[in-house]
Amino acid sequence: MSTHAAAIMPAPRARLTVTTLPTPTPAPDEVLVRVRAVAVNPVDWVIQGTSRVTYRWLRTPAVLGSDVAGEVLATGANVTRFRVGQRVFGLATGTDRGRDPLREGAFQDATVLSEQLTTPTPTSLSDEEAAVLPLAVSTAACALFQPAHLGLRTPSAETAGGGAGVVVVWGGSTSVGMSAVQLARAAGYDVVSTASPRNADLVRSLGADAVADHGSRTAVDDLVAAIGSRPVVGAVALGAGSADACIDILARTGGTRLALASTPYSLAGLVGRRRLFPTMIPVFSRIGLATVRSMLRARRRGIRAAFVWGSSLRDDDLGPRLWGEVLPQLLADGRLRALPEPMVVGTGLASLQDALDQQRAGVSARKIVVRL
Repeated sequence: MSTHAAAIMPAPRARLTVTTLPTPTPAPDEVLVRVRAVAVNPVDWVIQGTSRVTYRWLRTPAVLGSDVAGEVLATGANVTRFRVGQRVFGLATGTDRGRDPLREGAFQDATVLSEQLTTPTPTSLSDEEAAVLPLAVSTAACALFQPAHLGLRTPSAETAGGGAGVVVVWGGSTSVGMSAVQLARAAGYDVVSTASPRNADLVRSLGADAVADHGSRTAVDDLVAAIGSRPVVGAVALGAGSADACIDILARTGGTRLALASTPYSLAGLVGRRRLFPTMIPVFSRIGLATVRSMLRARRRGIRAAFVWGSSLRDDDLGPRLWGEVLPQLLADGRLRALPEPMVVGTGLASLQDALDQQRAGVSARKIVVRL
């Protein structure tokens, strides 16, 4: 049996360590990928720091990570879209409930990906650039297109431009926000968004026709004014305080759908502590109370609000549509750019723990990437 190197979390809350694992054989609907670049997301350090509470189903040792770019080593018996040696990128879902975190995690030299959540890497993109997309674009797509959330039409060759209504993206300079702005525009919707002043021009370049300063007291008023009389088809809330701001905007403009993609408070301070208990009790209490309050506010205003799970498209028809049709088309015609720009912080599996620590410390309009 062949083996490969992997960065594993050996126990709940433990720091990553490099070891050797058996290289898996792809199932009929999977591809085995030699990983060349991975990106780091906040969920990675959340899982590492709080897995006993937030990811109670995750058994250890586990391989974390969602964002993969590399080339195909082997294909399952039913795979028709890929060949050995082809460059691809895709979404690893090993930390999801019911999955195998050692076979399907990103932070290793070889991993298996579902054919339905994998797409060819264009020659115009490096592996480092491609690696910024998988979780961000999947989460944005779930928020925009799944019927449980905004339920919008998906992009096609006929949907370029705007005019089909307005999508509010609060947090347009986040990785999910950048994908949401671009996907909404590609699907034919106008977009208004928020960002810091230094990132506002970047968000406008992605297709937002108005960008308010998310730190301004007038941000909600500014976006309502920018929307004017146009119909609002929904909002995507990203970042602390985004839920209540989006509820206010929807209530004032007649929108009725809200996709929530962030907790009301960051867990960064909690996961850095040596002991999770009892510090977690007030933190999770604040998150729970704030969430209930926001849900009640939304309900009173006739707004349907629901949390987004970025890998849930694995289990519906959005996954194969996004990864098999939409992404190749949008990357080819330039309607989707691989953003945020990658910030390569190291090479090799041993660099991944430092990369997680850097991501938790904070990064703006960039995505931390490690080459493998």
